[in-house]
Amino acid sequence: MSIPLSVLDLVPIPAGSTVAQALRNTLDLAREAEAAGYHRYWLAEHHLNPGVAGSSPPLLVQAVAQATSTIRVGSGAVQTGHRTPLSVVEEFGILDALHPGRIDLGLGRSGGPRLHPESPRTEAETVDGVLIPKPYSFQGLLGSPRFRAQLRLLRRPEATTPPYDEIVDTVLELLAGTHHTEGVEVHAVPGEGAAVQTWVLGSSGGDSAVVAGERGLPFAANYHVSPASVLDAVDAYRKSFRASATLAEPHVMVSADVVVGETDAAARELAAGYGPWVHSIRTGAGAIPFPDAAGAAAYPWSAEAAALVEDRVATQLTGSPATVVEKLAALARVTGADELLVTTITHDHAARVSSQRLLAREWSGARPSV
Repeated sequence: MSIPLSVLDLVPIPAGSTVAQALRNTLDLAREAEAAGYHRYWLAEHHLNPGVAGSSPPLLVQAVAQATSTIRVGSGAVQTGHRTPLSVVEEFGILDALHPGRIDLGLGRSGGPRLHPESPRTEAETVDGVLIPKPYSFQGLLGSPRFRAQLRLLRRPEATTPPYDEIVDTVLELLAGTHHTEGVEVHAVPGEGAAVQTWVLGSSGGDSAVVAGERGLPFAANYHVSPASVLDAVDAYRKSFRASATLAEPHVMVSADVVVGETDAAARELAAGYGPWVHSIRTGAGAIPFPDAAGAAAYPWSAEAAALVEDRVATQLTGSPATVVEKLAALARVTGADELLVTTITHDHAARVSSQRLLAREWSGARPSV
């Protein structure tokens, strides 16, 4: 069967631009994605990042769904660690009522307790043409002042986050109308009966993958965020999978960071700002506005800085349409992906639109399949 391509949008703010322009760019990119035949358009959730405007998936999903007519629109993902299941179900219940049959509810564990084990991999390897880099430890980033400030601002004082499996179960029960609290039936209106497609997103072979598998939910594995653990994630999901009323077999979508240009050299130039952008995130300062080529060249690099982002830069899929399609097809083959989710960030919005168009055209012509 043909492998669908979908889009993940962080709503990036290019250097010298504004939040308002970034939001307009997102609506334009979504319309272009729909016209090009992409299957889904997902909006990420990030906070306290000067270069990213995507902080509220429900608001962005509504704006994109209103600006389009057929493409599925969803969250990639709602950060459940600082939300209540009821608020999530009610928000997406409203979205489903306004745009029936088009809404995806992607649930992420970010912000909640981290119980998953570290990846057993210790060194980089190449699997059938796909780089699986040496694992990167997020512990330093999680302890940064910005991250601690984010938690303080997103959570009420003394609030605790339940285990991820409890959160997902409550969301599913509220959607199905089967939830009880202290012996009382609870009915979410709006939300109960909403025909949203519920996904779990994860970066490792731990909590998220197992929760998705045991509940028979589709799973999205983040090669673009944590490329070292993508194989662990999909393997843990498949091993824990149990058929559900909505899914008889495991269903995996894998994400990748992609930049497509007319030539390999053109694509590399468009992607020049990616290293500095990732570096700003991993130092704990938060994503900077995405730099142009000149800004990237002026960024204060060092051997230590380059090493900090080596795994992400090396696994960004850049090149001509044919080059990127070959790399994406390899990623799908190695992971056994049923769908692929691509995210693209360039300084120039027109280049981002062009990358999306070029990829869709080449992917359709190549007709990769599993």
